[in-house]
Amino acid sequence: MHTPLPEEFMRAMRQQLGDDAESLFVALDTEPAVSIRLNPAKPAPTYDGEGVGWCPWGRYLAERPQFTLDPLLHGGAYYVQEASSQFVAHILGGDDLRGARILDMCAAPGGKTTIYSTLVGREGLVVANDINRSRTLALADNVQRWGMGNVVVTCNEPAHIGAFEEWFDVVAVDAPCSGEGMFRKMDEARTEWSPAAVEQCVARQRDILAEAWRALRPGGKLIYSTCTFNDKEDEGIVEWLIEEYGDEVVAADNVATNDEWGIARSTIGVAQCFHFYPGKTRGEGFFAAVVRKREGVIHRAVPKARRKVFGQVDKQSVAEVVRWVDDGSKMAFRLVGDTIYGYHSAVIDDVTHLSESLSVVYSGVAMGQLFKGRLKPEHALALYVGRNDAVVSVVEVSEEDAVNYLRKQDIAATQFDEGVNVVSYRGVAIGFIKRIGARCNNMYPKDLRIQKL
Repeated sequence: MHTPLPEEFMRAMRQQLGDDAESLFVALDTEPAVSIRLNPAKPAPTYDGEGVGWCPWGRYLAERPQFTLDPLLHGGAYYVQEASSQFVAHILGGDDLRGARILDMCAAPGGKTTIYSTLVGREGLVVANDINRSRTLALADNVQRWGMGNVVVTCNEPAHIGAFEEWFDVVAVDAPCSGEGMFRKMDEARTEWSPAAVEQCVARQRDILAEAWRALRPGGKLIYSTCTFNDKEDEGIVEWLIEEYGDEVVAADNVATNDEWGIARSTIGVAQCFHFYPGKTRGEGFFAAVVRKREGVIHRAVPKARRKVFGQVDKQSVAEVVRWVDDGSKMAFRLVGDTIYGYHSAVIDDVTHLSESLSVVYSGVAMGQLFKGRLKPEHALALYVGRNDAVVSVVEVSEEDAVNYLRKQDIAATQFDEGVNVVSYRGVAIGFIKRIGARCNNMYPKDLRIQKL
């Protein structure tokens, strides 16, 4: 039984939606759809399901499985993501973004970040920021599972990110909001909602969007989104953006939609807007708008470096780590503390600038540490889509062994070769294990282990 919808919310929706408000209220007391998004870089037999119309990798599931106990989730073969929020893949679907730079301004826990990571490819770069440190740690875990090796996870105020002026081809702001779109999934969203919270969100959204606009290059695309219904946080913010920046804001290419999807479309000036209402669309409440910044001369600004982060990796060490990746000629390696990180050569200068000026939680792919000239690999390397399968044995294990491995429990050593092995389940790597004679050292990170019974 759901907590009743807030009366003031219902009154506002009746004013905003008219007769359609009643069908929304009914829908918010029904069961939400269950959906996932597949990782095209890690094809694997996952759950069967109907496709999500606006995302080529989205799938609706008939029921909610025990995701926590599925090794394919931990290996990054898919992401559990609400269907409506997958629409950003459709907004960008007509663009060739290979090698592009995308800023995900409010990124945690990482659902949209992993979409952008897929779209830009291994030679592209995604900067995924969140102001909350604990959320960025979860974001970094999800980025590592996805395995593209092309994300810089940062924990900074929007103004610090905005100082990288005109840097990004796409800037996405999935703004903190009053969360009305979560009323069906989370009762606490109903109890925490208030008109005052809406007003606080409006002020914050404007501040964030102003910094996002600074960071967007001329000719670049801006996506603004929320998981709320009210027009103050949605259409009102778009109106503010157009008024604030005038003729700098121009129309993006048309984003086609299918009538069967049930998305409510509108335009505000040059902005295309999309509303997802439960009962009309097969997903939770969501709003998105898209515009471009007018073409012009790009003046990229690089904030003054505050620290030196990267150390150089000597040739002998590079020769060791480069064998672990499938195309070492396109990789650059840097030392942070005693850990070697790998990056695509095309983005290493940008990553260096970001790391010297921002609070970076994680970036690229953590390769590991060197001991007596040999690499002790980090967990992230096992999940990296560019790892060279020929370096160590890749051993396919049963579902029972895979789950026991993810619990950091013992599994039979006889199936592994001596030394380091990759543990694989249904063709997807889930981590490293090291056989030492008749026993195994489970190398799965302790803080990631499955604790659910």
